[in-house]
Amino acid sequence: MTDQPPPPTPPDGPGVPGGPPPGWDPTQSGWGTPQVPPQGWAFPPTGGYPPGAGPYPGQQWYPGAPVGWYPPGHGFDPNDALVTPPGMGIGGWFARCAGALRRGWRLLVPIMLITQVLPAAVLGVISLGVDPSAGWAAQVEPGSPSELPETFVTDLVTVLSVVIVGSLLIGLVQAVGWAAGSWVITRQAAGEPVGVGPALRYGVRRALGLWGWTLLVSLLIGVGVCFCVLPGIYLAFALSMAGPVYLFERQNPIGRSFRMFHDRLGLLLGRVALVAAAVIVATLIPSVLEGIISAPLGPDPLASPGTAVGIVLVTGVAAVLALPAHLAQLIGLLVTYAEQRAHEVPVNSAGLAAELR
Repeated sequence: MTDQPPPPTPPDGPGVPGGPPPGWDPTQSGWGTPQVPPQGWAFPPTGGYPPGAGPYPGQQWYPGAPVGWYPPGHGFDPNDALVTPPGMGIGGWFARCAGALRRGWRLLVPIMLITQVLPAAVLGVISLGVDPSAGWAAQVEPGSPSELPETFVTDLVTVLSVVIVGSLLIGLVQAVGWAAGSWVITRQAAGEPVGVGPALRYGVRRALGLWGWTLLVSLLIGVGVCFCVLPGIYLAFALSMAGPVYLFERQNPIGRSFRMFHDRLGLLLGRVALVAAAVIVATLIPSVLEGIISAPLGPDPLASPGTAVGIVLVTGVAAVLALPAHLAQLIGLLVTYAEQRAHEVPVNSAGLAAELR
C-alpha cells in the first residue's frame, strides 16, 4: 500500500499568505459565528468617507485620519486657543477673539495705554496748542476784502509739520504696541509665560520694521483714497494682513497679504469688515463725546488755565474711551491671520509662537 501525504492543515486565519479560506466573511470573527460591526464602522478605516460625509453631521472629512483625530503638535485642533480650524465658521472666530481678550486683557490694557492711548492724547493736546484757527478769526476784520490772515501760510506749515512729525513718531510707538500685543496673545494661546516687560522688549525689537511696512501700507491706502475712495477701501482690506505677516513670516508682507485676501476673498472680507465696524464704532463714540464736551470751552481752550485743564482732561478721557478700538483691531486681525494660515497648511498656537522671535 502506497503512503499518501497527510492533508494540508487549514490556515489559522486570513493573514496567512495565500489568502483566506473558502467562505471566509469579514463580518464573522470565527468559524461561522456572526458578529455585528460596531456602529459607524467602515472599511478601510481611513479615507473611507466621501468628502463632507464624516460620521458626525456637518463635519468636514479630511482623508487620511478618522474625523475628530488630530496629530499631536499639528494644526486642525478644534480646541486650539488661537487658530480657528477650517469649517468652524464665524462662531469659532468669535470664540477665539473673546478668549484672547479674556486671557490677555490684564497685560494688553497697560500695553495699549502706554503705546496707543497716551501718544494719541499727547498729540491731541499739542495739535490744539498749535491750532491757529482762533488767531485767524481775530486777525480777519469784518468786511475786509482779504479772507485770509497775513500769517496763514506760516501757520499752516507749522500745523502740518507738527501733525506729520507727531504722527510719524506716534506710529513708531504704536508699532511697539502692536508687536508686543501680538506676542502676548500668541504666547498665551500656546500656554507660554508672558509679561508686560518682556512683551515691550519684544515690541521694541520688532517695531522699526513693522513701522516701515505700516508707513508703506498707509501710503498705498492714501493714494487709493485719492482715486475716488473705493480703491483706498479695497487696499485697506487687501493689505490688512501685512502687519501679522511681517511679524510671523518676516518676508513679503504686501504680496502675502494680497494673496491671502484673493485666495479666500469672502472669508477674509467678512472678518476684516467686522473688525473695521467695531473700530469705527469704538472710535466714533469718543470723538462725538469729545466734541460735545469741549464745545463750551471756546475756540482757544488753552488761552486760560481753567479751560486748559478742562481740555486736557477731555482729550485724555476721549483717548482712554477709544481703548476698545485698539483692542478690537489687534485681536481681530491677529485671529483672522491665524485662521488664514490654517487654510494653507496645518498650524497651531505653539507653531505660531515659535515664529515670533
